[in-house]
Amino acid sequence: MARILVIEDEAAIRRVLVKILSEENDKYEVFEAEDGLEGIDKIKAEDFDLVLCDIKMPKMDGVEVLEAAKKIKPEVPMVMISGHGDLDTAVNTMRLGAFDYISKPPDLNRLLNTVRNALDRKELVVENKMLKKKVSKNYEMIGDSAAISDIKNIIEKVAPTDARVLITGPNGTGKELVAHWIHQKSDRSKGQMIEVNCAAIPGELIESELFGHVKGAFTSANKDRAGKFEAANGGTIFLDEIGDMSLSAQAKVLRALQENKIQRVGSDKDIKVDVRVVAATNKDLKKEIAENNFREDLYHRLAVILIKVPALNDRREDIPLLVEYFTRKIASEQGSPVKSFSEKAIKQLQQYDWTGNIRELRNVVERLIILGGKEVSEEDVKLFAAK
Repeated sequence: MARILVIEDEAAIRRVLVKILSEENDKYEVFEAEDGLEGIDKIKAEDFDLVLCDIKMPKMDGVEVLEAAKKIKPEVPMVMISGHGDLDTAVNTMRLGAFDYISKPPDLNRLLNTVRNALDRKELVVENKMLKKKVSKNYEMIGDSAAISDIKNIIEKVAPTDARVLITGPNGTGKELVAHWIHQKSDRSKGQMIEVNCAAIPGELIESELFGHVKGAFTSANKDRAGKFEAANGGTIFLDEIGDMSLSAQAKVLRALQENKIQRVGSDKDIKVDVRVVAATNKDLKKEIAENNFREDLYHRLAVILIKVPALNDRREDIPLLVEYFTRKIASEQGSPVKSFSEKAIKQLQQYDWTGNIRELRNVVERLIILGGKEVSEEDVKLFAAK
């Protein structure tokens, strides 16, 4: 049932609006507020699908209500009610985010059409928001083990915030999947997630890669170039293998986190950035700190939330689900039928020592699909996946 709030100081008009909406559609639940202050209190306290709001009111006028409501519940459509002399103001409210306006006295058809359209729009907005919150199929986290369930619970809590996250775990465990989940479930999902593999970039180039450079900053700098932090503005930057970053680059990352500012290589001009930082490493950073390879102050800036991704050997109970997932994914990629694995084949896979973790398991599943029988058997596993 759609919940509609009518904010109108003129009792007669308020009663008319409530009567029309209540009688026209039994799926509308209509609430009243006598002025803007009461309206805002109700918007804060309750959930509404639509707000009808008069423009000229004592205590708090409709424009003020609109601006306040958009900060509190931005997804709720607002329809403004305007007197003859308020038309210019009513048009202006649409620039401020109002869905539409209706004139006094309200025309029945115009009112009902506007309400229906506004409610349809609200439904679409909510649907789109839910779709954005769903994680891309390319970055699913598969598993029901206690360790994976704990990680998913942490992500649900931390994703809507801007808290920095440090993800640790061995190579091949899926640290990048955790980073993608955090980004895609966050309010920054409409922005970009920029990935930087700190281990793959030479030490002398990492600062230019992260922060950009100006023309002439070094021999091959033929033009100004923006870095990854600027590209991620409004979104998320994922610093993978941050334990391999040079100490000089670490100092600049620390400044970016402290001041939300960067400087391109060769420039002393500050550039403001609004970036959420998620980092990952397979190294023991506390050991790296003790050996003077990593800055302790940067560690504490990054590790607001720590997420440890377990090795596959520590979550063997997830192997059946992972095998099923990879089997379907590979079949889809190759356009081939989905093969099944016998129960004994799965148990055999669960006995192996997975030093390469999820990445290794995926490769073994693909090998078994190609070389195994119509149903992958225990013998196939022993023959083609022997360690």
